[in-house]
Amino acid sequence: MSTQKRPPRPRSYRGLSVPGGPGHSRRLRPKQAHSLPAVEEVSAGGVCIRVDSGVPYVAIIARRNRGGKKEWCLPKGHLEPGETAAEAAEREIAEETGVRGNVLAHLCSIDYWFSGPRNRVHKTVHHFLLEWIDGDVTVENDPDHEAEEAAWLPLRKAASLLAYPNERRVIDIALELLYPETA
Repeated sequence: MSTQKRPPRPRSYRGLSVPGGPGHSRRLRPKQAHSLPAVEEVSAGGVCIRVDSGVPYVAIIARRNRGGKKEWCLPKGHLEPGETAAEAAEREIAEETGVRGNVLAHLCSIDYWFSGPRNRVHKTVHHFLLEWIDGDVTVENDPDHEAEEAAWLPLRKAASLLAYPNERRVIDIALELLYPETA
């Protein structure tokens, strides 16, 4: 057991750093920290792979962000009552891309916060690796009509097109799992 004393670490609260030394017993909080109620949301989706001539392709979708800009992302959506995350991933990918896949492995879970007009949302998204079973890419069956386009993209190029850093990391995890010798 070490008797060496560690220097005090700054505390943080939603991005605000607060000195942790003597005389700093108050916690600084943003004015709106508690003005909106917090809710939990859980979604699932992931990386559905189809191999063509030895090249793995991933099914991705394009949708509009809150600012109206089109951005490419991995298909995902909310869990339905009684549904597991893996079941939701298979269903959501089929609805948003038109392709059916079978879950092979859990890749990762990502959580983040965002604010809506009425509440703050703590969202957890479970990402899975799926193998393509059948189907052609289409957005015709998307019940929410959120997906504007769907496409197969070579897995090794997908990260360069995806809008979100977390989803680019999901692609990296899938590549590490599929090609451990090159990781």
